[in-house]
Amino acid sequence: MKRVPTLSRIAKSAIAVAASMAAFAIPAASAAASPAPRPGPAGPDGPVFVQTDNTAGNTIVAYRRAADGSLHRQGTFATGGKGGILDGSVVDHLASQHSLTYDFDHHLLFAVNAGSNTVTVFSVDGDRLHREQVITSGGTFPVSVTVHKDAVYVLNARDGGSIQGYRITGNERLQRIADRNRKLHLDTTTAPEFTHTPAQVSFTPDGSQLVVTTKLGGSSIEVFGLNASGAPSGRHTVTTEAGRQPFGFTFDAQGRLVVTDGVNNAVLTFRLRRDGRLVQLDDAPTGQMATCWVVRAGQYFYASNAGSNTLSGFRQTRRATLVPLGNTPTGTGTVDAAVTPDAHFLYVQTGGVGAVDAFRIGANGSLTPVGTVTVPNAVGGEGIVAL
Repeated sequence: MKRVPTLSRIAKSAIAVAASMAAFAIPAASAAASPAPRPGPAGPDGPVFVQTDNTAGNTIVAYRRAADGSLHRQGTFATGGKGGILDGSVVDHLASQHSLTYDFDHHLLFAVNAGSNTVTVFSVDGDRLHREQVITSGGTFPVSVTVHKDAVYVLNARDGGSIQGYRITGNERLQRIADRNRKLHLDTTTAPEFTHTPAQVSFTPDGSQLVVTTKLGGSSIEVFGLNASGAPSGRHTVTTEAGRQPFGFTFDAQGRLVVTDGVNNAVLTFRLRRDGRLVQLDDAPTGQMATCWVVRAGQYFYASNAGSNTLSGFRQTRRATLVPLGNTPTGTGTVDAAVTPDAHFLYVQTGGVGAVDAFRIGANGSLTPVGTVTVPNAVGGEGIVAL
């Protein structure tokens, strides 16, 4: 494992860090590897899938997206596993991004079952799901999934964190590969647990590297190079961001990394080098609380602020600077979000009330509400995909 110096250090007192954590956990009223959304004609009737993460039995609730962006429930599909709750979490039981992931090449949907240490594979037919497989996650408490071509990796959050690799077989199933498991050796036992477990794993757009964010368990962004067979290299690059909490991330059109900082409530932009080192290009504060998830819609980025119940919008310039567009209110506990492939609609889970808020994305990046649906048994749930 190769460690590199901190790229950006902002001195923060222990009181400020603790205050930010408290905001993250406030009681509530209760492409990655996939192609990034790009502007284009709005397509009606696309499905939206929402994971409940219910501890009695995890389910995926399917919605039909109407032409105006509103959602209409079509069915509920059991994953065959149980959801889980990280200690200290309130509105975000998994405290992660991409716990539900769609594979555009194979038309498969991957869901984590954190309480069962398994991953479910669904085949997708419109707004209908067929459960193909439930397989071990290769670790404890899976929270994030990423896919590139025939390769899949799962991020496990507990016991120091780990990643586990799989191959997609011809019969729409996953084959676990023993030599594609890597331990992260993070501090995942310090309270509150949900701020110290790793948050996300994703392939880079070209599939040559894996990126993992560790939150306060490592305050780092970790990059694994992949060999010709798709296995992670024995050594990986760790960029420590002291005083920061790297959480959710996505990539811009040039493959630059756009990642949230849940302690300082900002969105950071990095250039990712082939050797795994990061070069910071921008630091855009949201002025909100618990900025932890981020999605891309063309040149626009939207960060979810769980402690402020808002979405912060940004427009990216050619020089990778994020220009703030303002904050849009949501329901209680703004967490995981998804954007349709045409970049016309954004859907965000509000974990405090177990709902999904829908927005139309304007040509200038503005967000216009188009409705809210309550998802059955989904308070605290995370994991959403919009197609």
